Amino acid sequence: MLRQMRLATPNGPRLALDLNLFSSPYGGSTPPSYQPAPYPPPVGGPIPGAEKKIPAAICGILLGGFGVHKFILGYTVEGLIMLGITVLTCGLGSLISGIIGLVEGIMYLTKSDQEFVATYIQGRRGWF
Repeated sequence: MLRQMRLATPNGPRLALDLNLFSSPYGGSTPPSYQPAPYPPPVGGPIPGAEKKIPAAICGILLGGFGVHKFILGYTVEGLIMLGITVLTCGLGSLISGIIGLVEGIMYLTKSDQEFVATYIQGRRGWF
C-alpha cells in the first residue's frame, strides 16, 4: 500500500512525502526483504560423517602401518601409499607408517565431531 502525504509550509510550496507502508500478517509494517530467521539445528543430533571418527582413530593407532584408517575415511591414494611403504620395504617402513598412523589416530580422537567432519570429511585433508 502506498500512501502520499502532503504538507503545507507557511512561506513556500507544498511538500509531498511518499510513505511506503507494507502490511504484515502479524500487524504493523515490515520491509519487503524481511524474512524470519531460520530455526537453529537441533542440539545433540548426529553429525553426518562423525561415525567414522572412532573406527578411523582406532585403526590409525593399531593398524596405522597398513593405512587402514585412510581407507575408512575414503582416502584411497593415501592408504595405498602407506600400505605400499609397508609391503615394499618388507615391514621396515611400517615403523614410519605406524608412527604416522599413531599420530593421526590421536589427532582424530582429540578433535570434536564438528572439527573432525569439517577437516577430514568435508575438507578432505589427507595427511595430518
